[in-house]
Amino acid sequence: MTTNDESGPDDAALATTAPQAEVVAHRQGMFGAHDAGDTSGYGGLVRTVALPPPSVRPFGGSFDAVADALEAALAADGTELGDAVGSVVVDRDEMTLHVHRERLLEVVRALRDEPDLRFELLSGVSGVHYPQESGRELHAVYHLLSITNNRRLRLEVTCPDADPHIPSIVEVYPTADWHERETWDFFGIQFDGHPALTRIEMPDDWPGHPQRKDYPLGGIPVEYKGATIAPPDTRRSYS
Repeated sequence: MTTNDESGPDDAALATTAPQAEVVAHRQGMFGAHDAGDTSGYGGLVRTVALPPPSVRPFGGSFDAVADALEAALAADGTELGDAVGSVVVDRDEMTLHVHRERLLEVVRALRDEPDLRFELLSGVSGVHYPQESGRELHAVYHLLSITNNRRLRLEVTCPDADPHIPSIVEVYPTADWHERETWDFFGIQFDGHPALTRIEMPDDWPGHPQRKDYPLGGIPVEYKGATIAPPDTRRSYS
């Protein structure tokens, strides 16, 4: 039996310093519902909901070029990258910038206008609701495309349930107009500065935001049709 006498960090030390995935929930069943019967057949399924950890430079590939160009563009306006971007995640060959909401407009302008970035197209804005994430329950996710450089980039911005406000980016990307309206409609995120933040799919007088995790799956009155939606465990019989 031989031993390795070379000095250096052991595997245990490396494991404690490496970024760890953030576990946000343990979900039971197919859809994670707890207030109604399970009709999926997967009631015994338990899954861990985890977010990938922050990445550290070098990110690899073209991701370093994006980070460097954004850092230089923000510095030209007197803003440090760390003041605008809380963390960078490179996972599954995709790059996500977690942007502080108060600096969102600065970041998207730099991403659009900086010649080395040129993310000309916003292809979508979507919402996510993590009720367990105290203080940042609501997430807005932006998908950008650089046609010039053939690159894609994701931005993620969070806000708390108690203060669900994020700046609108319609003035930078006009295509965000209807996407922000849909995210407001379904999740309740208020995009400050939007030219007309009204519901886009649900009726104007609809109560609540139906894609939030705390929205009931059924058994609520549908007043504009004069009908009701039965709870999921009473909709059909499998006997």
